[in-house]
Amino acid sequence: MAIRAMIEARNLTKYYGSFLAVEKVNFVIKKGEILGFLGPNGAGKTTTMRILTGFIPPTSGEALVAGYDLVGQSIEARAHIGYLPETVPLYTEMTVKEYLSFMGRLRGMKSGQVRERLGYVIEACRLEDYYDTFIGKLSKGFRQRVGIAQAIIHEPDVLILDEPTVGIDPIQVVETRQLIKDLAGGHTVILSTHILPEVSMLCDRVLIIHEGKIVAEDTPDDLGTKLAGVDRVEAEVEGPRSQILEVLKKIRGIIDVTSRPAGKNRNVYRIQAKQGLDLRPTISRTIVNNNWALLNIQLLSMSLEEIFLKLTTEEDLRT
Repeated sequence: MAIRAMIEARNLTKYYGSFLAVEKVNFVIKKGEILGFLGPNGAGKTTTMRILTGFIPPTSGEALVAGYDLVGQSIEARAHIGYLPETVPLYTEMTVKEYLSFMGRLRGMKSGQVRERLGYVIEACRLEDYYDTFIGKLSKGFRQRVGIAQAIIHEPDVLILDEPTVGIDPIQVVETRQLIKDLAGGHTVILSTHILPEVSMLCDRVLIIHEGKIVAEDTPDDLGTKLAGVDRVEAEVEGPRSQILEVLKKIRGIIDVTSRPAGKNRNVYRIQAKQGLDLRPTISRTIVNNNWALLNIQLLSMSLEEIFLKLTTEEDLRT
């Protein structure tokens, strides 16, 4: 079977009674990508993820995983999915080895396949020291690792991770993020999280859903450029601050200039220009012509936090 993408959503729509939770959602995720899936509470994010895991069917539209339709070919599609829910369904009276072996058998793996796969999963999730430990005795961070291990025991093509770092300590957060990065090469990953810096660090692309509709889809950097409304430049300059501010504000197309200290007789100037105007050449010439030292100049994108707030709090975003 020729597979165009690992995950495809085609006009996904879901009603709960008369309530429209998701409306005509479309996106494609390629093999090996990490997609950050974001949305405020009630936006339709959880509903979409439940459809993609085969937990609930859409009212209309299609969801395909590895080319298999999640409604018409549910068993085949779900064989390609590893899922880590926000609350991991662990059996605390089992050891790590017993639980992972059990989950492998539930997924139709033979005993020999489970034994062969177990060593890799234990090592990948750094659980070597807890192989025979009862899950009930593990910390929240190590339970998360067990949850990820059960999601990959059957070698799925797709990993769907729902809030994988919530409630664990900072050291384990760093280790879990690195684990997700390591897994991405062999898996397509959908990462749902409320920790926006985590998306910037881990994800190739970001998809934002609001009121049941996709309102943005791009890389974090490109989203910032497209949505800013202004082009922002940051320049580090050595010279008299008050004079530099006065001259920069007179450049045609500049809306505002602010500054912050960066050392002796040096300041960083944040310059806002009208959208579509790349004023870096003009700013550079102006600084040099005034015999000031231009130490650095760069375009700035919106932060992911700014993007998220802009898309989920402003009105008429999709008009």
